[in-house]
Amino acid sequence: MRELELTRGGAILRASETGDGPTVLLLHAGGERRTVWEPVARALDQGGVRSVAFDQRGHGDSSGEPTSLAMLADDVRAMTRQQRRPVTIVGASIGGLAALDALADPATALRTRGLVLVDVVPDPDPVRVRAWLDEQGLRRRRGALVDDVLARGPTLRATLATLDLPILLVRGGTGSPISDADIARLRETNPRVRVEQVDEAGHLVARDAPERLAAIILESTATWHHDQRSSSCGGSVR
Repeated sequence: MRELELTRGGAILRASETGDGPTVLLLHAGGERRTVWEPVARALDQGGVRSVAFDQRGHGDSSGEPTSLAMLADDVRAMTRQQRRPVTIVGASIGGLAALDALADPATALRTRGLVLVDVVPDPDPVRVRAWLDEQGLRRRRGALVDDVLARGPTLRATLATLDLPILLVRGGTGSPISDADIARLRETNPRVRVEQVDEAGHLVARDAPERLAAIILESTATWHHDQRSSSCGGSVR
C-alpha cells in the first residue's frame, strides 16, 4: 500500500493506493474514511486491479471542510486527473453523488470507464433521507451539506440521463434507505443502469459485505475494460 496526496485549494486530500492494473477510484460515504475500503482493496489487488481510496475533504486524514456537493465533485474531477489511466469510479452514498456530479464534466466522463453507485440514487425523497440520517445521527454536523445535496436531485438525475457509460447500482438489503420506487426511477432515467442487491449488507455495503462488493467491482471492471479495448480497436471511442 502506498500513500498519495492531492493538494486542492485550501485542503490536502490523502489517499491509499493498492495493487496494479486497471484503476478503481474508491469514494467513501459521509462520516466514513478511506480505511473502510481496505478489505475491498485487498480483494481487488488479488484480482489484478489497482485501487485508489481517498479520504474525502474534511474526513479522515484529509483537511478542509465540505460545504457543498459541487466542492466534493471538483475534488473528484481532480482525483481522476491525477490518475495515469482512465478509471472506474465506485462511490458510496455521498461519494456516489459527488462522482455523478463530477461526471457532468465531459472531460471527466472521458476519463471514466464506468460508474458504480453504492446504495445511492441521484434524487431520493428528501423527507425520507433526512429521517434516516437523523436515526443514524449523521445530520447534526453537516446539515447544510445535506440540504445542498438533496436540493441537487433534479440536476443529478439530468446528468445521469445523459451519461453514455456503464452504470451499476449496488443496493444494500435490510437497512438500506433505497426504495423500489427509487430503483424504478433510476432505470427509467437511464436504461443503461444495472442493479445488483447485496442482501447481507445495509447502507454501508463496503463495511458489511466487502468481499461480495469487491467481486461485483472486479466483474464489472473486467467487462468494462474489455469493452473499452474492443471499442478502441474498432475505431470508436464511445
